[in-house]
Amino acid sequence: MKNTDPRIDVYIARAAAFAKPILRHLRKLVHDGVPGVEETLKWRSPSFLYGGKILCGMAAFHEHCVFGFWHQGMEPVLEADGKKSDDAMGSLGRITSLDGLPSDRAMARYIRKAVDLQDSDAPARPRPKRAPAAPTAVPEDLKAGLRKNGAAGTTFEKLSPSGRKEYVEWITEAERDETRQKRLSTALEWLAEGKSRNWKYENC
Repeated sequence: MKNTDPRIDVYIARAAAFAKPILRHLRKLVHDGVPGVEETLKWRSPSFLYGGKILCGMAAFHEHCVFGFWHQGMEPVLEADGKKSDDAMGSLGRITSLDGLPSDRAMARYIRKAVDLQDSDAPARPRPKRAPAAPTAVPEDLKAGLRKNGAAGTTFEKLSPSGRKEYVEWITEAERDETRQKRLSTALEWLAEGKSRNWKYENC
């Protein structure tokens, strides 16, 4: 096997007796299926990299081993073969012996599919959903000024959330009341003219 990492040898050597043949066999299957695959440690467990990205990984525990593919596209492939596991991390459930592994032929097919997915444009993991930003709390003195100045209030409502935030922060960050009142007055004047907080720099 090429592109091996000596830390993986140490990891396997330290594993429980039942786990050693499982880890060695999984390691061989990955190298046989993906010439040029590279080894490393991720989260203190053996991982295999293809094209610089995680392809799959394995780990040994006191009473079982696990093996998992990284790309989310492997989930329906494995589920179609009844390989969905809810009681252990990894793609193949709890592995306690070589007999608990899919056949070498099936594993070779899974590994090839994982490589194909890695080569595709499909994202390997679900893209995290960004929570919508909480609306900026408008201080009472600015609220009062906007109510009195209709034009300023209209402009303020049309601003983007970040645009409103710029005005609010400029006013609330004033350290002295005198400075705050001056900024408030200026803000209302600019808003009445339809200007953003940083209007001076927009056409630079």
